[in-house]
Amino acid sequence: MTAPWPELPFAAWQDTCRTLHLWSQIVGKTRLALAPMENHWWQVTLYLTARGLTTSAMPAGGRTMTVDFDLIEHQLEIRLSDGSGRRLPLRPGTVADFHAEYLAALRGLGVALRIRPVPVEMETAISFPEDRGPAAYEADAAHRWWQLLARADEVLKRFRGRFLGKASPVHFFWGSFDLAATRFSGRPAPPHPGGAPHVPGYVMTEAYSHECSSCGFWPGGGALAEPGFYAYAYPQPPGYPEHRVVPDGARYSSELGEFILPGEALRAATDPDGAVLEFLQSTYEAAADLGRWDRGALDRPRALWP
Repeated sequence: MTAPWPELPFAAWQDTCRTLHLWSQIVGKTRLALAPMENHWWQVTLYLTARGLTTSAMPAGGRTMTVDFDLIEHQLEIRLSDGSGRRLPLRPGTVADFHAEYLAALRGLGVALRIRPVPVEMETAISFPEDRGPAAYEADAAHRWWQLLARADEVLKRFRGRFLGKASPVHFFWGSFDLAATRFSGRPAPPHPGGAPHVPGYVMTEAYSHECSSCGFWPGGGALAEPGFYAYAYPQPPGYPEHRVVPDGARYSSELGEFILPGEALRAATDPDGAVLEFLQSTYEAAADLGRWDRGALDRPRALWP
């Protein structure tokens, strides 16, 4: 049995969520600019830390740099391997001001950087320098979101250990603002049709170059009234939406084209972490069995699951 699942209704923190989403895109584009290319754009993601989110180490003109969101002391921390660094407070303001202060801090540290100053995967894409509307930042909500991410990160890593085939790390995509983990069948996939807002087609083609079953944790909105888990397959095999998944409360969302496990279902569960693992396993089996994956070669035997 695990501890009860915390509550964080999306409506109560959506303004802070939007702010963090945009700030994470500004910092995430630093990785896009500096880190060497990897398959599926894995070089651009952020990672969970004991205090928030990090870029992890990036090359920066003969030095190494990390940029961290500290969601305990609510600071953005820039550190370089020569001992230099800067701290910027996380506080209400405007996206334009955060963007300007961040780039100024990098210039002051001698880091040359050019990023495309436009959000991706968001319906409304105001360029960062022009986004001068008030940007909310409630420290308590940001901290609670990070605590939920940390719990989801642990469960997703346990699930990842059940697979022997090619699998992504558990990492945070700043475009879609979610924690994700992906398994691959090993076979190429048909070209992705695209459709993500303000994302070029070639980006989606690279991201979905091979058949996959993906799952993750998302802050909510739309079909989810609060943070919850999702799972989808690409390409989606016939019969996937109708496939039975567990636990109670899990369902297929036609709006999203994904299975979802809402936070309210987890709060009703006696063992929330166990319920998440059931959801992740049953949605993977839906994708792998209907898609005829070679599960004998790809799956770790159940007796050896971590």
